[in-house]
Amino acid sequence: MKPKLLYLVHRIPYPPNKGDKIRSFHWLKGLSKDYEIYLGTFIDDENDWQYINEVKKYCKDVYITGLNPAKAKLKSISGLTAGQALSLPYYKNKALQSWVDKTVDQNNIEKILVFSSSMAQFVEGPSFQNTRRIMDFVDIDSDKWQQYAESKTGIMKWIYSREAIKLLNYEKHVNELFQASLFVSSTEADAFREMMNSSKQKVDYVNNGVDTEIFNPAFDLENPYDEQSTTLVFTGAMDYWANVDAVVWFVNTHFPQIRSSNENVQFYIVGSNPSKEVLELQKTDGVIVTGKVPSMLPYLRHADLAIAPMRIARGIQNKVLEAMAMEKVTLVSPQAYEGIHATPSKELILIQDDDKWVDVVNKLLTKKSLEIGNTARCFVKRRYSWSANIQKLKQIINESK
Repeated sequence: MKPKLLYLVHRIPYPPNKGDKIRSFHWLKGLSKDYEIYLGTFIDDENDWQYINEVKKYCKDVYITGLNPAKAKLKSISGLTAGQALSLPYYKNKALQSWVDKTVDQNNIEKILVFSSSMAQFVEGPSFQNTRRIMDFVDIDSDKWQQYAESKTGIMKWIYSREAIKLLNYEKHVNELFQASLFVSSTEADAFREMMNSSKQKVDYVNNGVDTEIFNPAFDLENPYDEQSTTLVFTGAMDYWANVDAVVWFVNTHFPQIRSSNENVQFYIVGSNPSKEVLELQKTDGVIVTGKVPSMLPYLRHADLAIAPMRIARGIQNKVLEAMAMEKVTLVSPQAYEGIHATPSKELILIQDDDKWVDVVNKLLTKKSLEIGNTARCFVKRRYSWSANIQKLKQIINESK
């Protein structure tokens, strides 16, 4: 009989089409082979209700409740008077709490995996003190709020700075309370460990993975681009602030200069829910915003270069690993490079000086480097296997309390 595992995730772990969902889905899929999973989660996108039966395939029991982002933002304001991080009341939910309490009690659940710090509040009480609680922070969210604050002024700067401080305090609290705290990379784990006053030994990491059987350049995929053009591609959810910031900065700062030297070059921004700022970029010659596409694969397969000019980032950028798996020459900023540990100029191109983007892109468009693409895929296959990373996660879950 399989051991029982409570798995709490801040949004339904399907479809695996963006960073957090890719990781949370692979944990669900991989752990379901060895555990009887009780999944509690939210749906914050109306389109995701159609996927309930997909996640049920991997679970013994599922509790899913809707989360209206607009209403949740209003709820989060209570955090100001309560002295909390605003992220906590945003996700607070009496019905989910009741289900968690009842599920753990009636099924004698002894192991709990929590994905995202805001979900830890559901298993904080004394009734959970005899369970083994594993926290997958993924990234240091508090630091992302601090990065956001640095780009703002006035009241928004104050709110984001406050959130960074309050959330870091909560992250420290969770690290004390839980038996293990996990991050997406050794770099992220080391950074969090430095922030801790105690319980540093609880901090570990489990890398993301890439399904290299799917992200495979050998597949014959129809070219979505104009065959007369050369193409740069950026992939990702385009309502995510860090992605928006990256493409807006790149287009406004560098792309016109690149296009002036390469009149056929096009910059494709590929991903769902493009924000108003992203849609506005189409006013720049050569910029195409696709919105949601059935698959990123053709866009990666046929692009000349993949770029990740991130200025705000924590953890590992899946977009970089996926492009590398597709044998793309991938250009990254230092923020996008963090935690990947690939060898610059051998497995990817690291651009440390913002002023070098134009020169490097122009050079690579003129003289393509197939060797970097080949070594990039080999690196991903060697270092970022989902099966190996899930085995490490299981070992951590199964350790005695």
